[in-house]
Amino acid sequence: MLELGAEAPGEPEPDGVFRTAQALVNHYEFSDPAILRAAFRHPADLVGRDMLLEARFLVLRFLMGVRITAEHDEIRTGPDGPERVIGWSYETLRGHLEQGRLTYELAKSLETGRVRFRIEAYSRRAPIPNPILRLGFRLFGRRTQLRFYRQAQARLNRLLQSPPGPPRPGPDGLVRAPSGVEPGRFESFTLRIAHPGA
Repeated sequence: MLELGAEAPGEPEPDGVFRTAQALVNHYEFSDPAILRAAFRHPADLVGRDMLLEARFLVLRFLMGVRITAEHDEIRTGPDGPERVIGWSYETLRGHLEQGRLTYELAKSLETGRVRFRIEAYSRRAPIPNPILRLGFRLFGRRTQLRFYRQAQARLNRLLQSPPGPPRPGPDGLVRAPSGVEPGRFESFTLRIAHPGA
């Protein structure tokens, strides 16, 4: 869990830390492009959004699909009393290196105004037929996951100081996240297979 800053107590301020961070999280800006990049169709509802993730490890690239299956917006009891919690969860699709669910949430304490970002993950290694990839994932998978979580939190904190503008889709209607990343080497080919009408 990472503390991002504070606002006045009460519900989130329209242009405060919480709402600014919400836009960054919804657009997947927090992802470290050296580890993980994403492409998704725009405009589209958050729930039901399919994202193609490109995991990067040394010279290797792994394309993996996920689908956002839930959006959260509620008041819960937190460590400082009631807090407004917003966020979303995605589940891995067939062909991913893992089977599981990841949740990204922002929480604002309604009493103290403190704003926090947290990531919750539940996963297990998916069946990987290739023995070399299976060994590589066993050796480096967890370490890379933890590095991604640390980098995501640090990057979100930095982006709050100078947030990018709203995402702009390319001519193909795809948003690439985080902002400024180029298409992956095989991304357009893979998206045409997944979406023949593209």
